[in-house]
Amino acid sequence: MRQFAETGLVAIDLANTWDEWLDAPERLPDVAALGRFCHELGEPAGAPTDADLGAVRRVRTRLRDVLAHDTPELRTHALARWSAELPIAATVEDHDGTPRLRLTADPERGRAPLAARLAVRAVADLLDLASSGDWDRLRLCAARPCRDAFVDRSRPGRRQFCSTRCANRAHAAASRARHRG
Repeated sequence: MRQFAETGLVAIDLANTWDEWLDAPERLPDVAALGRFCHELGEPAGAPTDADLGAVRRVRTRLRDVLAHDTPELRTHALARWSAELPIAATVEDHDGTPRLRLTADPERGRAPLAARLAVRAVADLLDLASSGDWDRLRLCAARPCRDAFVDRSRPGRRQFCSTRCANRAHAAASRARHRG
């Protein structure tokens, strides 16, 4: 059973490893959970360490800061600032006769640390979302305290909640508020 790879996008799935609705919001509580996260997303992690766990949590915090911007323009500037700090190398690969740009963690440093590889994959995912036209459909859940990220793929593009769970909670809270006064 998959526990972490809900979208298959490292950017969104990593951002969503913190869930305010849970009694214990940390969904990466230990290195075993980090190992499962990496396995589900096809990222070789070997045997992650406590240092890897701390570094990945810092990447998650930075990623959530980028996603928290209200407009696509502000999010773009935040993503540009973050990516400038990362050890990103761009390579061109042949994909069935068509060139494709691929971002990787800087190969000159040898095997990049797990957190750097996940950060670069998150940036690549966000750039792919932008190139597919979904940048302005990247949202954070409007149901407080949830702040899960999602891509609004609905036809009208007005989705506000990450899930029906959050939508139901928000609608029930609004209904209670209306009936109180």
